[in-house]
Amino acid sequence: MATRAFSKFLVGFLALAHGVRSLGRRARNSDPRRILVVHHLLLGDTLMLTPLLAKLRERFPRAEITMTTPVAFVPLYRSRPYGVDAVPYDPRSPQTLMKLLRKPGFDLAFVPGDNRYSWLALALGARWIVAFSGDRPAYKNWPVDEPVPYPGSAETWGDMVARLAEGEAPSNFRPETWGNLEHQPFDLPPSPYCVLHVGARLPYKLWGKESWAGLAAYLTRRGLTVVWSAGPGEDKQVSAVDPGGRYASYAGTLDLAQLWHLLKRAKLLVCPDTSIAHMGRLVNTPTVALFGPGSAVLCGAGEFWKQSPYRAIAVDNFPCRDQRSLFKREIQWLKLCSRGPKECGNNLCMQVINLDMVESAIESLLGLEPELGAA
Repeated sequence: MATRAFSKFLVGFLALAHGVRSLGRRARNSDPRRILVVHHLLLGDTLMLTPLLAKLRERFPRAEITMTTPVAFVPLYRSRPYGVDAVPYDPRSPQTLMKLLRKPGFDLAFVPGDNRYSWLALALGARWIVAFSGDRPAYKNWPVDEPVPYPGSAETWGDMVARLAEGEAPSNFRPETWGNLEHQPFDLPPSPYCVLHVGARLPYKLWGKESWAGLAAYLTRRGLTVVWSAGPGEDKQVSAVDPGGRYASYAGTLDLAQLWHLLKRAKLLVCPDTSIAHMGRLVNTPTVALFGPGSAVLCGAGEFWKQSPYRAIAVDNFPCRDQRSLFKREIQWLKLCSRGPKECGNNLCMQVINLDMVESAIESLLGLEPELGAA
């Protein structure tokens, strides 16, 4: 707690100092040389910033682009996609803040998500700060020079954040723009294989264990090697699905760079609406994402990833998917649910996704004929 308080104090002090010095002299540079994207988002939200990075590189091909990134995610950006330098930052770590403060003097800064990081942008000497409008409480918005409203019609989060930068939408995603990630060697499963990622940070995004077991049996019949995947500490979820250990499991054994390579070589990925679905799109692996409480529109492929092999499965207009808030702003077209386990003890929005729906999506995605005798 003390380290977070120190970081907040230092950021606030430096932001006020820069704000006073630049009072009355702030203006947008039409040809910025140094650009900052500043945030501390979860992995999925971070990966969905890719359309913004692509657009900035297209608009400003000679600019130096820096993005703050939670420490654990830095390995995914070591290949410098779109020429972006990912700098580790943790609000609880004064060490990461001190390293970041050695990179002051940005011509232009973008703040996707929580506008509290507009203060960090100002502390780093950003001369013009762009962010979405309407964050609460209001003090978060004080350093913002250019507030941008959320769109009035449905879009993905990736397409939305790209709107923070002026100009035409970026070109569609191409997997080769990301490059190859260095990783520690590990044993890959025999090909062709598919990855079933059963884990989720939020328990109400979990699919039924009987459904996962049935899907594994179906894919085995279709000639694919099945492997389980889950995050650190989620190996119990795999054990519940496959208590006999029939299929190999990578649950909790891979770092992000290794998981990237496991997904990249897979013939298929099936997972809940988590960061792994976004990683599947980045490596161009055919991906089926299961949406229960989340929004298949907001977290879908959108325009930027429309050429990616991807299918979203959700039961539309599920009655309790009725919340409209995103980063403390209300969006009229948005429909999702962020209730916790205490408010929702039975995630029916996930359990109504049946095996037939997933099998049909896989067959469509991979160009397979339906199984003989299938309903």
